Amino acid sequence: MARVKRSVTSRTRRKKILAKAKGFYGRRKSSITVASQSVDRSGQHSYIGRKLRKRNFRALWIQRINAAARLHGLTYGRFISGLGKVGIAIDRKVLADLAVREPEAFKALVDQAASAAKA
Repeated sequence: MARVKRSVTSRTRRKKILAKAKGFYGRRKSSITVASQSVDRSGQHSYIGRKLRKRNFRALWIQRINAAARLHGLTYGRFISGLGKVGIAIDRKVLADLAVREPEAFKALVDQAASAAKA
């Protein structure tokens, strides 16, 4: 059986890790052991951050909808409940965008939700 020299695969693996550690501070970017640990940790933070971003944006949309609905005398909960009773199915991302960019259209939705909430 032929002897396997590992230099090519080892160097490739190390170069990949050091490329991911580019921009890190101190030995984190140059020492393979420390860089490997740092890259693993940064990958974990990236994964968690992708989940947190969705959570944070939903919270932001809800805050914007609540602020815009309160300008028209309705709370967020009553507004969403009224939309459900009327049968308007618009997600919070679009509602927040309407509240910021199209206040007239948002006012029309608030009026419909308010009339459904009273009935």
